[in-house]
Amino acid sequence: MVGVVGKPNTGKSTFFSAATLVPVEIGSYPFTTIKPNRGIAYVRSPCICKEFDVQDSPVNSLCLDGIRLVPVELIDCAGLVPGAWQGRGLGNQFLDEIRKADALIHIVDASGATDSEGKLCKLGAHDPLEDVRFLETEITMWLAQILKKDWPKLARTAESGKEDLLSLLEERLSGLAFRRAHIFEALRKTELNAEKPTSWSKEDLIRFLDTLRSIAKPMLIAANKIDVDPAEQNLERLKNLDYLVIPCCAEAELALRRAAEKKLIDYRPGDCNFNMSKPDELTETQSKALRVVKEKILRKFGSTGVQDAINVAFLRLLNMIVVYPVEDIERLSDHQGRVLPDAYLVPYGTTARQLAYIIHTELGESFIYAVEAREKKRIGENYMLKDRDVISIVSAKKRG
Repeated sequence: MVGVVGKPNTGKSTFFSAATLVPVEIGSYPFTTIKPNRGIAYVRSPCICKEFDVQDSPVNSLCLDGIRLVPVELIDCAGLVPGAWQGRGLGNQFLDEIRKADALIHIVDASGATDSEGKLCKLGAHDPLEDVRFLETEITMWLAQILKKDWPKLARTAESGKEDLLSLLEERLSGLAFRRAHIFEALRKTELNAEKPTSWSKEDLIRFLDTLRSIAKPMLIAANKIDVDPAEQNLERLKNLDYLVIPCCAEAELALRRAAEKKLIDYRPGDCNFNMSKPDELTETQSKALRVVKEKILRKFGSTGVQDAINVAFLRLLNMIVVYPVEDIERLSDHQGRVLPDAYLVPYGTTARQLAYIIHTELGESFIYAVEAREKKRIGENYMLKDRDVISIVSAKKRG
């Protein structure tokens, strides 16, 4: 799951609504999103139907003209304000939602037209780089609040040799979706002495948690309102930070998707262009707005950025790949004859047997071998799946 985060009034709910077409309250005032919204967005990937020259019958996903759209979950967390970790605004409630996310899309008002509290201000008056630093601080200090009560005891226990620090932290932070590998990497990067944690200073602990945050909750920046001056200048400055930065116009994407939903235009999420399907049914205002989107957003930046942000979050931050399990390796179909019915988004490094478990527990338990479709070769349980692999799993209890 990926969380859509940021301060109030940056276009966060607009981004979420454009990505999912879930109707959420959108307003130019702080805390429009009181409760987190959840919805289904899609990762866009070239479908393999054209490569294999087959007519597919998608079940768990969509295929639009050779583009496979694989469903993923987004959560729209309500806006954070500085001091949220201390309970300001609706702070702790929102930070509690962030813990469920595997990665974060940080919606930043690149035009600088909202202050640190999310209130409207003079265009360009606020530095969007401050918003990036503030969000980092809020999450890190929230983690510190969670750990600080237990830290002295954890440190002493680790030094006594009863249990290692890695295991103690894994147990304490497991509810925040932090894994052992995340903690190990944070210890390695900070080069702190895991055998003498009582020697860590308060600053050492904060540095460790800040590093852990960046590893366990990877984040990209969606530089929103890119069509408003001076957003482009700020975009270049944001790119100097240690993040992937995507120029974005959530309002344009929402307009395009709503027009496509009404079949007024031919547009797929992430396209660099669109065609008017029913120009006679558009008002002059609508036609003008769409022309502006085409000229100032699509032609200039290549897309509205919303779909790009979703793809980058799942495929690059979370390092996931798309695989196609089938039952009949010759027809590329399931037991009902549906061709390429399912596309699964799985982490890079997933093995054939792990895929079997993802599909069904019994399939994993009774796994014998698998067959890779392109070379028609048998592969073992430890075969590491590649992006766009087509796999048939053979088991004692055969399932597709």
